[in-house]
Amino acid sequence: MAVDGCGLVCKYILIIFNIIFAVVGLAFLGLGLWFRFSESTRPLFNIAEFNSSAFVIGVTVLIVLGVIMLIVVTFGDYGACNEKRGSLQVFSALLMILAIAEIVVGVLAYSQRAMVGRKLGEFYTSLYMLYVNSGDPAMAVTLAFIHNLLHCCGLTGVSLVEAVKHTCPNPNGFMESIAMPNCPLTIISIFDSKASLVLGIFVGTGALLILALICSAVLSASIRQSASSPQYIVLTQNTPGLVPPQPFQHVASSHPDQDPVVFTPLSVVNIPAAQA
Repeated sequence: MAVDGCGLVCKYILIIFNIIFAVVGLAFLGLGLWFRFSESTRPLFNIAEFNSSAFVIGVTVLIVLGVIMLIVVTFGDYGACNEKRGSLQVFSALLMILAIAEIVVGVLAYSQRAMVGRKLGEFYTSLYMLYVNSGDPAMAVTLAFIHNLLHCCGLTGVSLVEAVKHTCPNPNGFMESIAMPNCPLTIISIFDSKASLVLGIFVGTGALLILALICSAVLSASIRQSASSPQYIVLTQNTPGLVPPQPFQHVASSHPDQDPVVFTPLSVVNIPAAQA
């Protein structure tokens, strides 16, 4: 069967949406697995005192979120490409859960922005200490990305004593060449000042998920309507396999006293085709 109109548009929207969703999910899963099984970070998960640390919780969230996103993509792509209503219904249910979770997390992060800022600062401190103890080049790249993004430098910001000053951005002016803003306090202040933006990102992401949910419902309805509509095959004289009408045929009976049986051929009609 094939859909058309709004159903066809929603089908391609869902395919594009799932491709983007798959890329993001693979990025989250890959980053989480790298943090979990890297030589420099693996011992951290074997220490009982760190099981509730912001770093361990953050890595676990990355892995779980990446797996969930890939599961959602699997149902969504299969349902959209093959026009399977069952897969689309599972996809819609998972999208609804994710959309509600996105909005709830955004509201909680906004209302508890001071605590969330401290947890993010602790997460940075964990990365900082892991690099200082291991010297992992990949961890240095991660710290350099954070430093350039937030324009901060390490735990102290003082160039004379800072252990990771080679990953810090170029100072703006003479004062920053002596001491730059340290990253934990910068993270807390930025998250507090940008809490409304963070809330908007979470709510906007939830709105995109709801839009995909609406497209999934429209496509599912189009598939149901297409399946319930009768399909016809018009038979003509040029239709392959059509036997042309034959003249009346008399079949002789084996009993001479009985009247002969006359078979009248069927006329060409529109025959409804069996639905798949």
